[in-house]
Formats: sequence, structure tokens, C-alpha cells
Amino acid sequence: MEILDRLFGSGAKVKVMRMYLFNPSSAYDIESISTMIHLDASTVRREVNVLERIGFLKRRSYMKELKRKRGKKVIVVKKRAQGWILDQKFPYIPLLNNFLINTNMIKHKDILRKLNGCGKIKLVIIAGVFIHDPDSRVDILIVGDGLKRKKIDAVISDIETELGKAIKYAAFETQDFTYRLSMRDMLVRDILDFSHETIIDKVGITVSR
Repeated sequence: MEILDRLFGSGAKVKVMRMYLFNPSSAYDIESISTMIHLDASTVRREVNVLERIGFLKRRSYMKELKRKRGKKVIVVKKRAQGWILDQKFPYIPLLNNFLINTNMIKHKDILRKLNGCGKIKLVIIAGVFIHDPDSRVDILIVGDGLKRKKIDAVISDIETELGKAIKYAAFETQDFTYRLSMRDMLVRDILDFSHETIIDKVGITVSR
């Protein structure tokens, strides 16, 4: 990310652009963008204004879903909001996709570093968004002993913030994973039998590409 930050002027701009490239048909207002990529509203507004001026984004009115509490119930209401959407006519979208999406977005060592402290990690496999396979059921598989679920959730949230996209993940204790593997669990097989990359394997499984 450091090189991209220097090329594009700021990490905030990279996050906003990547979020829209991952979600090209969706409109977002400042509040929604701030929530998705964990940046303050003033920073987001500045970057959005720049991206609108160069033609990367255009204004779009849309229906925004909001959660409201009514007594003990949480209901979803819709209201019209003013937001921005990726302008599909922007001439450099294919180049930006290749540069910001179709490259190694997060290094393997950085994923392992982020997972440090989440338990004794034995196996990490990435698929889906990390290898540009939209049909994958899971983006990251984590196997280990004494896994700390809240810390893993925080790591996934951090990665989502960096990418500007929701991440699908599965986490198993080693014993549970090896049992699922022996029983040819459908989720596990769907990960191992299709395209993926192994970051670390201390379980000793044979991972096929």
C-alpha cells in the first residue's frame, strides 16, 4: 500500500477508489463510505470531491437502507440519499482495475502478521477476492489451535477496510478442520478443490491448485 499511497497522493484516495472499483454499480454517500473504509467524513469528502472533479465518480441519488430501533425490534427503513457512483465512462477504469484490483493487494506476510495473536495458526489459505475468483465461497480459510474469534473478526474488518470490500472467511480449530477434511466436508472441499493459494501449512495437508 505504501507505493500506491505515494503514486496516488494518499492512502485515503486509494481506499475510496478501490471500494468503488469493487462495487461499480453501487452508490454511497459520505457516511456510508466513511463506515466502510474507516475514515473520517472530512477526509472522505475531500477525496470524493477530487474524484468527482476528474470524472471518476458522478453524483447519484439512491435509496439508502437504515436500521432503526422500535422498542426491542430493529427494523430497516429506506430514505433517499445523495451519493456518488463510479462513472463507467471514465476512460481509465480498465487500467485502474489492473493496477488496484488485479495485483497482489495484500502481501502474504502482512496477512500472517495481522493474524499474529489470533491463536496458534496452523493453516491459512486465500481464495476469492485475493486471487480474483468471484465464484469462490470463501476468501480466506484460517485453521489453528486456541483461535481467538474476536481478534480474527478484528483482523478481517481491518482487511475489509484496506480493500474496501467485504471478506468471506472460515475459521476452524485444527481438530475440527481435520475431521471435516476426513469427512469430505463440502465447504472444505470447495476451498481445496478449486483455485487458491496457501500462505502457511503446518497441518500437512496436500493442497492442490
